[in-house]
Amino acid sequence: MTAKSNLDKLQILNLKNDEALLGGGEKRIEAQHKKGKLTARERIELLLDEGTFEEIGKFVMHRSKDFGLDKEYYLGDGVVTGYGIIAGRLVYVFAQDFTVFGGSLSETYAEKICKIMDMAMKNGAPVIGLNDSGGARIQEGVNSLAGYADIFYRNTLASGVIPQISAIMGPCAGGAVYSPALTDFVIMVENTSYMFVTGPNVVKTVTHEDVSSEELGGAITHATKSGVTQFVSINEIECINDIKKLFSYIPSNCEEQPPFAQYATNGNEKRPELNKLMPENPNQPYDMREVVKQLVDEGSFFEVHKNFAENIVVGFARIGGRSIGIVGNQPAVMAGVLDINASIKGARFVRFCDCFNIPILVLEDVPGFLPGTDQEWKGIISHGAKLLYAFCEATVPRITVITRKAYGGAYCVMNSKHIGADINYAWTSAEIAVMGAAGAAEIIFKKEISEAEDSVAELKNKVDEYTDKFANPYMAANRGYIDEVINPTDTREKLLKAFKMLENKATNLPRKKHGNIPL
Repeated sequence: MTAKSNLDKLQILNLKNDEALLGGGEKRIEAQHKKGKLTARERIELLLDEGTFEEIGKFVMHRSKDFGLDKEYYLGDGVVTGYGIIAGRLVYVFAQDFTVFGGSLSETYAEKICKIMDMAMKNGAPVIGLNDSGGARIQEGVNSLAGYADIFYRNTLASGVIPQISAIMGPCAGGAVYSPALTDFVIMVENTSYMFVTGPNVVKTVTHEDVSSEELGGAITHATKSGVTQFVSINEIECINDIKKLFSYIPSNCEEQPPFAQYATNGNEKRPELNKLMPENPNQPYDMREVVKQLVDEGSFFEVHKNFAENIVVGFARIGGRSIGIVGNQPAVMAGVLDINASIKGARFVRFCDCFNIPILVLEDVPGFLPGTDQEWKGIISHGAKLLYAFCEATVPRITVITRKAYGGAYCVMNSKHIGADINYAWTSAEIAVMGAAGAAEIIFKKEISEAEDSVAELKNKVDEYTDKFANPYMAANRGYIDEVINPTDTREKLLKAFKMLENKATNLPRKKHGNIPL
């Protein structure tokens, strides 16, 4: 028997490379395509800059011998892992391969993911996970569960250190859902992805509810009802484009500043259209997105959680090329009132921005917190406190613009001067008070109104009196709670200067292990 020549060895290597690239084989790849889904490798190819992907663990195989697995091996073992470049920046990526054992997670599969997560932490680069898996590999029992727990542990260690983005591009069920839930952003694909802890069959057995996978945990369900996903894409190509767009606003790690885009000014930053947006009637709605559109660099607003808790608007944008996070009450939905879902949505976004040095702009028009037994019994106190906590804790540059109403406790919560905001502006239309003029007048002047000959006329007089005194920005400006009352036209100009002024802000929080946010 003669030793293999170098040529033979290269042929073996080439054969193994070809085998690994086929995943579960051509028939399963074809089945994946028939479902309107790309393969793991096709997804990575679209995500990364051309020719930059370097694979790690291509020849890894599972170690299980039970239930016939000793007769079925695939190189890579169901997940493609490695690193590459997006727009010139390093990222680590894993893509679950549904053509191999339905993408089910094994011990070695988990080790591959953990390896790149560890490397990402050491090198300060984001991790992007492309999820398409049937869950734990049942044949491996507790070894598979241990693999999930190893990943969860790393998700938690990496949280706030490097950005973590999860794209759900197929099934994600059982224990598999918790890794994406621990990451910063979840993106789902319409009609081909779903997430749930227990599937429709178990639900029917336990609760007798008859529900489809799509209704139980599809993209639209999680975008509108649960808020589990921040983005929904119409297909996989758009999903990958959304990842790239999101990536363009955020830094690679907590030590870096967000990417700065080129911006050329024409010398005129005034926005006269803003003077036309505010209705004469203080109870008439308007769309806060129109305000955002006028304030930010053209076409730069990228909304997050668009279809969940629509009474608050959050998203990324640029002002003068600078990446910022925007949190705005939405008067066009529920008058912009804060409720449980809006508080959670806002708090999570604020905390992400603070983790990764992204300045925050708050656009405030809030009549208060939503009253009622439903909200109180479900914990509006604790949930509302999450948004308060998030703003109080944030050390990034924070600017608030009060466009109209700023009432009661909601005024305090929405990045007021009292909880650490750096610059607070108010439009001339701003109303800063404990409550609306009508309600306040009925309480303060109850006796005078009841004793008056014409109680209706007296109420109107007292409402006008309260409005003149409190339903304006000047009382707050007199106390220094508002730094400047401004013409709406000048708002963008003011923000450009203020964010520039704050770019070297440094604030140190008290030494602690970590705070105890009211979860």
